[in-house]
Amino acid sequence: MTQSFGVIGLAVMGENLALNVERNGFPVAVYNRTPEVTQRFMAKRAQGKNVKPTYSLEEFVESLERPRRILVMVKAGAPVDAVIAQLRPLLQEGDMIMDGGNSLYEDTERRTKELESTGLRFIGMGVSGGEEGALNGPSLMPGGTRAAYDSIEPIVKKIAAQVDDGPCVTYIGPRGAGHYVKMVHNGIEYGDMQLIAEAYDLMKNVLGLDHRQLYEVFANWNQTDELNSFLIEITTDIFTNIDSETGQPLVELILDAAGQKGTGRWTVMSALDLGVGIPTITAAVNARIMSSIKAERTAAAQQLIGPSSSFGGDLKAMVNKIRDALYCSKICSYAQGMALIGAASKAFEYDINLGETARIWKGGCIIRAGFLNKIKHAYDENPDLANLLLAPEFKQTILDRQAAWREVIALAAHSGIPVPAFSASLDYFDSYRRDRLPQNLTQAQRDYFGAHTYERIDREGVFHTEWTKAPVLV
Repeated sequence: MTQSFGVIGLAVMGENLALNVERNGFPVAVYNRTPEVTQRFMAKRAQGKNVKPTYSLEEFVESLERPRRILVMVKAGAPVDAVIAQLRPLLQEGDMIMDGGNSLYEDTERRTKELESTGLRFIGMGVSGGEEGALNGPSLMPGGTRAAYDSIEPIVKKIAAQVDDGPCVTYIGPRGAGHYVKMVHNGIEYGDMQLIAEAYDLMKNVLGLDHRQLYEVFANWNQTDELNSFLIEITTDIFTNIDSETGQPLVELILDAAGQKGTGRWTVMSALDLGVGIPTITAAVNARIMSSIKAERTAAAQQLIGPSSSFGGDLKAMVNKIRDALYCSKICSYAQGMALIGAASKAFEYDINLGETARIWKGGCIIRAGFLNKIKHAYDENPDLANLLLAPEFKQTILDRQAAWREVIALAAHSGIPVPAFSASLDYFDSYRRDRLPQNLTQAQRDYFGAHTYERIDREGVFHTEWTKAPVLV
């Protein structure tokens, strides 16, 4: 018997996706370059399931029904190209390779062009949800030809997370569209995590909340329409964990140096290339970079002294203001991400449906949150919405809460607590809402030293001034 679906790469994500596919009624063949990994998987997690182990790529390919559907779950970059190069001579016209890793969308564009020209099909598919999501239902973001997507749709609709309005998968768009959306999803994730960390920092180090109080705050926030989300949920759980050896909250024993795998940086680079401002996401990436110089910061802390102050106001009221600041900042972060996807969709001719993109993030993925329903509704109501800040509900939310937002950032500055993502979000809002910014002076400077020219607000045309010969102010 031949199998319906193949998975190459049996790290945890590959294993879990293989088990997910098999559980949903599609017999699976698996291959890993290290035979012992395959043997261990078969002896334990795959035992008794309709999973066929193979120990060469030739055996793997021969075990699959045609047209073959092969999901590659290996490290992004050169390893993906290596697997594709090994598979190509073994495949036939109409067979499909799917890359489910966090590949750079530009690599997916190249691979799609190379493989489709030979009669093979290629899908670049973002997969979000971590280990648990991969096993029980992730959010899937597939990009490629429409015909290629149609051939895998029966499978991906079954294995994706299921929410009230359907499975968390949709056809994103051609070529690298799926991996582009996954990249920006991860950028938004960076922003979300940094914003939560800043709220925690303020409540712990300015308001003086202990881990029990922090647990109660985050548990309460997770019950609200605004902040109910996977990341708030797991943050709540984190504060319940006590280290068995020291009796201290485990989170306080973790080194404060965050890692990153590149997708946040790629998001920032793409935004710069497209000329789209994403300051909250950029601040989140920078915060991780700053956290990584731990030894340098520890030495600097002995010499660079900041303000010393304690909070003496209404504790409950300030916690609520931090909640409001977090929600307003979160809206700005998502607004930036959606604006970037929209710009890329136009620039690369992806034709991405932003409302549908928000819908498939409602379940399975790391940034799943209750307020994604509101984002979907905003784009359903106005598909040409320039920015989420202009959607009636989000606009009114920020207008109602901006005083609290500003007070929280002022408190952080007065207390010497860095809140780069909170601040960047407010700067984004204030920049977007102003009809005149000081870049008129920037343009004058550019024209002065480089004859870059400028436009005027009172007449049409492009102008240049010989500034040293201009009339002198008297």
